[in-house]
Amino acid sequence: MEEIKIYIEYIAKGMEAIGVIIIALGAIIAISRFLISQLKYQNHLYIRLRQELGKAILLGLEVLVAGDIIATVVTEPTLKKVFTLGVIVIIRTFLSISLQVEIEGKFPWQASKEKEKTFS
Repeated sequence: MEEIKIYIEYIAKGMEAIGVIIIALGAIIAISRFLISQLKYQNHLYIRLRQELGKAILLGLEVLVAGDIIATVVTEPTLKKVFTLGVIVIIRTFLSISLQVEIEGKFPWQASKEKEKTFS
């Protein structure tokens, strides 16, 4: 059983590393696209940059939460560790919702304007 725990801990650390890499690469790609577009003088560059950065951060946060869940499940589930995981998930969920509102201009549970038109 101890051998399995070690491998699962490696998987959790790998997931956390992947989450950080996703955020970093997403930021690099978004900023490079922004700079290239600046040379072409395209409109709405700042909005597009914010949306691309937000998407990269959202994806990275989802992977980081998965890594945290795996790491907590494999260890001895003490009340302190479960509470810490809960706080981390709540903070990251709040960040995810905030970023999604920034990107899409609406809350995730709100219907899009196109859907509202078809229901009317």
